[in-house]
Amino acid sequence: MAEGRSPKDTFITVYGRKPVLEALADDGLHVDKVILADGQRGEPVRAILDAARRRHVEVQWATPHRVKVLAGNGRHDQGVLADVVAPRMAPIAEFLDGLGDSPASVLVLDRLTNPSNVGMILRSATAAGLDGVLLPRRGLPAIDPLMIKASAGVAFRAPVLRSATVEDGCVALKEAGFTLFGLDAGGDSLLDAELPDRVALVLGNETDGLTASLRPTLDGILAIPMYGGVESLGVASAGAVAAFELARWRHQTPSRTSSP
Repeated sequence: MAEGRSPKDTFITVYGRKPVLEALADDGLHVDKVILADGQRGEPVRAILDAARRRHVEVQWATPHRVKVLAGNGRHDQGVLADVVAPRMAPIAEFLDGLGDSPASVLVLDRLTNPSNVGMILRSATAAGLDGVLLPRRGLPAIDPLMIKASAGVAFRAPVLRSATVEDGCVALKEAGFTLFGLDAGGDSLLDAELPDRVALVLGNETDGLTASLRPTLDGILAIPMYGGVESLGVASAGAVAAFELARWRHQTPSRTSSP
């Protein structure tokens, strides 16, 4: 773990017997450690211990209360959690420091509430080869088994960028030369827009859209054109369209390409 980096910016914590066992069974994942609540017994626990032993993963024991605190979900942890290394997760400042002068395309999630939507957006952004998806630590669901399931496991490998709040993250992006566009009805067409080399598209809350306090930070509003009487797309679908439009724009000319 990089010096000064929070564990929350390095690991995805998986809880529950089946999700932990699935993580241990995936040799492509680096499981840092498993923590079991004292007194856990039975075949599922033995399977977890056997899998951890096979992978040479450290197993720690803690009080049930401690496991609930670490998991952040007292109802579904089932007395077990695992910390899985997310190799492409980074604090926003660390990401920007490593970017140099390269072009980059980023999605920003502004107070989404449904973890399934976040998971599907992570999957789309990763598939499109975007450089990052800003997931603020406050105002957004934690990366949990439901989000991981919605992403079909891609959340572990997604280019997740962390900031304390969405406002903090957007300020950091602007200071690094990013142009920020909100994605909302009534804006200019995203499909016709001339996008700069460093661009971030902000996706708003499922019900209320973009946060009012964030709008002054934005450089403009873009919209996905709608036809056939359809008023809008769900945020996960809009995120997929936005991700691949950013990818299409970046790859139009060699000067806009960069490694995902």
